[in-house]
Amino acid sequence: MIRYAYIALGLLCVGLAAVGVVVPGLPTTPFLLVASWAFYRSSPRLQAWLLASRLGGRIRNFERDKGMSRKAKASAIGCMAVMCSISIIFFIPSTLIKVVVGMAGMVGCLTVAFVVRTVEHKAEPADE
Repeated sequence: MIRYAYIALGLLCVGLAAVGVVVPGLPTTPFLLVASWAFYRSSPRLQAWLLASRLGGRIRNFERDKGMSRKAKASAIGCMAVMCSISIIFFIPSTLIKVVVGMAGMVGCLTVAFVVRTVEHKAEPADE
């Protein structure tokens, strides 16, 4: 029964991560990390599927480097700032929701900037 709960949690998190790719203010990577953890505990097949998917690159990079490069952080912060700004300016009519989206965007940017570890980009070994 617990195995199925982990699988359900993993699938839910993959779905939320997929939505987070296009919805400003909704993070992607934390959901992917939880999904990977849940699949690790329940289904090696689902974990292999997740790691092999387009979203799996984020997990592999984070697990390998234990953080994000400066370039990846700058890209993530820039994308969050731009998408939240576009949403606030053009798509959200309610002032309260504008404030909520703005605050969520600021929390996301500050988290990436100051909580997520910055790692130097490691050179990949050349194939022979």
